[in-house]
Amino acid sequence: MDDEEYREIQGVARRHRVTVAEWVRQALRQARNDDAGTINAKLRAIAEASRHSFPTADIEDMLEEIEAGYRQP
Repeated sequence: MDDEEYREIQGVARRHRVTVAEWVRQALRQARNDDAGTINAKLRAIAEASRHSFPTADIEDMLEEIEAGYRQP
């Protein structure tokens, strides 16, 4: 990271009254938690969807129907 970017991070850390190292640790923890929340939400959505039984078709047929819909005026 360049000097300007580092100085900006120092300013943010100072405003939060923590060291740069602590600010980085907190940012990484938050990113990890955000990622875990996203993954868990996706897994819940998949689990919920798998409880249902919807009609479906061959993927090539479905894609062809979608494309045909785009071509309609």
